[in-house]
Amino acid sequence: MLSATIQAPQGHMPLVGHLRELRSRLVKAIGAVVVTTVVAGLFYKQLIDFVIAPLPGCGTVEGGGPADSGRCGVIATNGLLSPVTLALKVSLTAGLIGASPVWLYQLWKFLAPGLHRGEKKYTLAFLATGIPLFLTGAAFAYAVLPAAARVLISFTPDRATNILPVDDFLDLATRMVLVFGLSFELPLILIMLNAAGVLSARRMAGWWRHMILGVIAFAAIATPTGDPLSMLALAGPIIALYLVACAVSWLNDRRRARKGTAGTGLGPDEPSPLPALHE
Repeated sequence: MLSATIQAPQGHMPLVGHLRELRSRLVKAIGAVVVTTVVAGLFYKQLIDFVIAPLPGCGTVEGGGPADSGRCGVIATNGLLSPVTLALKVSLTAGLIGASPVWLYQLWKFLAPGLHRGEKKYTLAFLATGIPLFLTGAAFAYAVLPAAARVLISFTPDRATNILPVDDFLDLATRMVLVFGLSFELPLILIMLNAAGVLSARRMAGWWRHMILGVIAFAAIATPTGDPLSMLALAGPIIALYLVACAVSWLNDRRRARKGTAGTGLGPDEPSPLPALHE
């Protein structure tokens, strides 16, 4: 009599098992996001104050007039539902960021069974390095926001008052944080390509002119103001990290060269396969 349950080969999981595993990981990840979002909602006013802190809001001088007309703006919300929408948006964003260790861990646990030991090592290294790099880029974005806001507001006519909707600034801040954070991941991607044997340090260093030009052009497009300060704040760290990636890749290539053919299983007269993009 055949068993009702079909056993999968050792080391493999049937499709139904994968779906159950995915459901379990999703429930845990979404639950963590919901919990952190609720907690963030209790402090949404403090979070909103933190987000809009870079905005140069108009103060008042003696007599009740604006302190710096044309160089500041009136920070405001528009409509009865706007504060509620803003609170939900800020709380959800904080919840996603606060729960990132949980849902990244759940993603790792779902993918880990299908990875080889070396792939697991590289993936863990990618996560351990990628998260701090992203947070560093986000911190740079927040540091640049005051200068970007002042440059944008400086175009306001002298006889006009600039109304600064908090929703619009939150969207701008979110875009800048994502752009800066993801841009800081570029050197890590280059190092991972080198570790996988796809890209050599010599080829990577040979691209330095095109890389610097491309980073500067990207910074000019990605920054909302286009002023030199914002461009340098984005382009400078990326170029420095690119040079670090070249140095790390060069050390990795030297380590491979020292090993020679000892770990390849090739004879002294056998040609080794030429990896892609190597010179």
